[in-house]
Amino acid sequence: MSNYNLQTPPPFNGYTDEPKLAQATSSVMRQVYVKMTLGMLVTAFISLFCVSTPSVIHFLVYNRWCFWGLFIAEIAIVFFLSARLTRMSSQAATGLFYLFAAINGAALSPIFLIYTGASIAKTFFITAGTFGAMSVYGYFTTSDLTKWGTYLIYALFGLIIVSLVNIFTKSSTLDWIISGAGVLIFIGLTAWDTQTVKRMAAQAVPSQYGHLATIGALNLYLDFINLFLYLLRFFGSSRD
Repeated sequence: MSNYNLQTPPPFNGYTDEPKLAQATSSVMRQVYVKMTLGMLVTAFISLFCVSTPSVIHFLVYNRWCFWGLFIAEIAIVFFLSARLTRMSSQAATGLFYLFAAINGAALSPIFLIYTGASIAKTFFITAGTFGAMSVYGYFTTSDLTKWGTYLIYALFGLIIVSLVNIFTKSSTLDWIISGAGVLIFIGLTAWDTQTVKRMAAQAVPSQYGHLATIGALNLYLDFINLFLYLLRFFGSSRD
């Protein structure tokens, strides 16, 4: 799943020390992390529901068109949010984000049939620690990560292309390279997206806070999920 990125922010000129602005920025970032966490909980709940309901998981696994339908629905929601974010209410945007999280939960549920629950839990905590460290770095660093983000986006597009090629070549060596590159790319994107949201929050007006928190939560949610899936290839233990 590719990462939808926020509108490119203005050039980095350092952060202001004004207490009110710092307080407003912190408030937006709290909303971002709260929404992201709730989205993760929605995804986990839906995944567990699907895998614990035999008829549902059987339907998802043995109907390929259902998988593609879920994937297309996710892409459609992301593009709809990006195109109409400012023209819908903050509540509607948040609702679409949670809908996206629910659909993604159904799409991810088959991983519980492939990997053991213990290895999934272990990978989740490794992901959480890595994500948290990089998000903290992105939030507090005074370095401008703009160029870093540009290179990461190019690398992400390259990763998607190579992944599509490997569907046909089925190279195990290339698959490991893709997994390693994916981990590095989404580690970097986590820091960049965090800084991007913080910079935009510092320049937004109060009426934009809700919308910004939603799209920021979506970005960081996608960073987390993709990082988790790539790390799972290294730390996941097969049920076979």
